[in-house]
Amino acid sequence: MDTVLKFFSQPFVWGLCLGLLFFLLSVWGHFKTKREFRRYRRHLSDKLELEARQYELVRKEKEVLAKENENLRLRIGQLSEKPDQKLTRDLEIFTRAEKRMMIQAPGFAGAWESAKAAAVDELTAEDQGRSLPKRLFSRIFGASTTRDALPQEASASSPSSQATDATVSSADSQPQSQPESR
Repeated sequence: MDTVLKFFSQPFVWGLCLGLLFFLLSVWGHFKTKREFRRYRRHLSDKLELEARQYELVRKEKEVLAKENENLRLRIGQLSEKPDQKLTRDLEIFTRAEKRMMIQAPGFAGAWESAKAAAVDELTAEDQGRSLPKRLFSRIFGASTTRDALPQEASASSPSSQATDATVSSADSQPQSQPESR
């Protein structure tokens, strides 16, 4: 026992024991880090697989939606070629152009042509899917453009409005005066 105490009292042995202790701690930390690194790598590969599956699903859905969009665009083109739809489209163009002309410059042919061209551009953009269709919203929310565009047909369909047509046509034939500014 005396020799063991004498052996452990040497500074070299103390240094060797401390060195071995630090070595064992570093080996244990190394294996712990290695195990954690493997776990992180497994986690990363699982995450990448899940993201790849999700990306593939999104890509397939995008392709389906792109095909559906193209089919709907072609369908709109086909339907707009029908005479009935072409008349409705022309009526919509004239209605929009008339509204724009009344706001911008009533009574001028140049303004009418520019308003009509702008309305054609709007409908072309709607048909190509670049803007929301105003026809749909006006039908949904009750502001029908055909009533505004065809007052003669609307008055011919209802007998009670014939009396008001005579009043309107007599008012239209009289020259309009400018309202007084105060």
